[in-house]
Parts: sequence; structure tokens; C-alpha cells
Amino acid sequence: MTQGIGGSTVAQELDRLEQVSAYQPITIDERLDRIAKAQRLMFDQGVDALFLEATTSLAYFTGLRLWASERLHGAIIPADGEVIYISPAFEEQKTRAMLLFGSDVRKWDEHEAPARLVADIVASCYGSTAVLAIDEAAPFFVYDALRQAAPGFDYVNGARITGPCRIKKSAAEVALIQHAMDITLEVQASAARIMREGITTTEVQQFLSDAHLKLGADSVPPFRIVLFGEPTAYPHGVPYPQVLQEGDMILIDVGATFDGYFSDITRSYVFGEPSQRQREIWDLEKKAQSAVFATAGVGVPAEQLDYAARLVIESAGLGPGYSVPGLPHRAGHGLGLECMSPLSSKGGIRLNSVRVCVFRTNP
Repeated sequence: MTQGIGGSTVAQELDRLEQVSAYQPITIDERLDRIAKAQRLMFDQGVDALFLEATTSLAYFTGLRLWASERLHGAIIPADGEVIYISPAFEEQKTRAMLLFGSDVRKWDEHEAPARLVADIVASCYGSTAVLAIDEAAPFFVYDALRQAAPGFDYVNGARITGPCRIKKSAAEVALIQHAMDITLEVQASAARIMREGITTTEVQQFLSDAHLKLGADSVPPFRIVLFGEPTAYPHGVPYPQVLQEGDMILIDVGATFDGYFSDITRSYVFGEPSQRQREIWDLEKKAQSAVFATAGVGVPAEQLDYAARLVIESAGLGPGYSVPGLPHRAGHGLGLECMSPLSSKGGIRLNSVRVCVFRTNP
């Protein structure tokens, strides 16, 4: 049996896990600095206001975490001045209780058009031809309602404001992501120790949830892929449970959030004695990952990371391109308030000047 795999139980591992340290959440001052940067970008680009829906960008700038629904709920960041929050009237008190800073909450009743409220606020400050940036993750119905409420506005993609802010991580963000990754790495090690012949993928998934919660995760991990045997060849798995057998490959891909920031770690190993071919494939994947890390650096286009991994894999006779067996998807993605943040190592994506960004490699 490979070292560190098997030999324990779910109960023993959950009993062993302890929350070792508290993490430092993002401060209000840092969020205000983010807003100030967004306002500088708006000024430079001639944007009058940025509307944020109930998305991770709203959380990034204000700390307000809202559940996206059919009701418009968010905030307006003007190019100058303080944030204006938008809330359904019946959720006003809840919204106020959640605010970290600011107090200007504008409400709308069920019979009213919330897009009209947003349009009137922006127009009162910047006129009927204002330039309004829309949160790139806002649903189309929000944009469509705003367009009808204020047809004279010039609407632009909010990513031109949110993107440059969010892609560069502060020291506090890196620390949060590191904390999240440390926790998930510990859970991965515990998960390996509970492996036994006959255990099901469903049982392991439940353990991943329980372990992360015990170690202080915000909630149950939103993804917890567990695969045994042949299904490990499919990166995002199969829609049915499996039972572990001697000699099976095991793949576990899991991540959770801490103060909203994601971890994302995949581990793969063999239950029992690995075959020669299993060793070869495992070593090849490790070599591809190492090539990505060796290539990464300030000023390196993100797409080069994908090319580095793909070159290793194709030189071993797999692929080519996205063909299987091989590497059927890009070799990594950004990580932050979303598990798959905009930074991607697929072709055409270039990062030439970002000095502190976080990415995850997964060939």
C-alpha cells in the first residue's frame, strides 16, 4: 500500500482534525482602497458609475454577500462619492444589518421597477447620457431592464473596472487563499487515510464536507469530485457513485471558501500497489505541473503556462491538442472569490504586467 493511504477511519480522522488558527478577514480599509482604485479607473476611462449586482464583485468591494435572485439587489459605485446600496424594501433592514460601511440604502417596493430607481440615481448625478458600467456577472434581465429605463445611457462592460482591481491580489488576499489551501491540503491527507476497499465515492464526499466544516470553512465545499478507477480519466467525473477496489486510481478534486476566498486542490494516487503504467502517467502529470511552475513569472503570458504543460504531455505521445488521452482542457485558471476566476491559461489570454496574481494548475 502506498504510504499515507488507508489505515484510518472517518471517525478517527474527524476526531483528529482541529482548527489550528483563525484567519484575518479583509479589513474595511482595504475595501475602501478597492473602491478608490475603481473610482480612479472610472475617471480615467470616462465611466460615471459602476452598478454591481449580487455577485462576487459586490462582495469584493463592499463585503456584502447577497443571494442572487429575480429581485435586483446590489450597489452603485459612483466615479466620485460614496457607495449607494439598492435593496428590495422588505429586505432593507437585513441589508442594513449586513453593511460593513456606508448607510445610503435606497429601497424599492414590489410594484416598482428597480431598474428605474438605479437609472434615476445615476441620472441625477451624471445626466441622461451617463456612462454606466454594468457588473459583467449581472444577469441579462438586469441589463435589459436598465437599458429600457435609461435608453440614453452609454452602457459598458464593468469588467474594465472590476478586472484590473480583482486580478491583482493583496497580501491579505494571498494570506486568505493560503489559509484555505492549507486547510484543504490537510483534508486531502485525511481523505487518503480513510481509503479502504469497498468505500464509496459518496462516503468520501461526505467526509470532505464534514472535515472542511470542522476546520472552519464558510460552508459545505461547493464541489467535491471523488473518482475511483476508470472514471478518474474524466476530469469532471461521472454522474454515478463508485466503489473502491484494489489497484484503483483515486482522484479527489475539492475546494472550500474562507471569508469568501476559495481553495482548490486535486490529488491523485493509487489504492494498493501501482502498476508500471500508473507510475508512468503519475510521473508525467507531475512533470507537466512542474513545467507550469517553472514557466510562471512576472510578464509571462498566461497562455504560455498551458503551452508548457501541453509540450510535456504531447512529447510523451499523448494528445495532441485537446485530444484524449492527453490534456482535454486548459492547464489552469485563476483563483480568488471564485474558484475559476477570469485568469485562464488558455490561448489568447495574456498577462504582461500583473505582479501578484493567484492561479491553479491542473494538467
